[in-house]
Amino acid sequence: MVYTIGWTLWASGALWLLFHYALMRKGAFGDEPHPLEPWWLRLHAAMAFATLWSFGLVWGVHIVAGWRTRQLRLSGTIAVAFLAWLSGTGYLLYYLTDDHWRGINAIAHWTTGLALPVLLATHIVSARRRPRRQ
Repeated sequence: MVYTIGWTLWASGALWLLFHYALMRKGAFGDEPHPLEPWWLRLHAAMAFATLWSFGLVWGVHIVAGWRTRQLRLSGTIAVAFLAWLSGTGYLLYYLTDDHWRGINAIAHWTTGLALPVLLATHIVSARRRPRRQ
């Protein structure tokens, strides 16, 4: 469930970027957004909410127990920091009104979001390769 939510969140954000920047349509009055663009953003927002819920689950089940083992603390801490960053920048995308700062925030949000699967994959692969402590 956590992986499904995470991948749907990532894919909906990536698809929104694709539709927003690469699939604009020519309209009678200039460029127009693709009709599916708002639906990708709606799905992304719904999955962001689900991600906050699933992060609470992961915190209670995985992170607390993992912290006690003293294994993979660095990559786990970086992953949590990335998620906090994405939550904060996502919040600001909704509420920032200054176009300059909103543009900077948008780039900070989607570059981090696109990179997150690499970090999480590194964390997961490192955990599977590491021998378990008793």
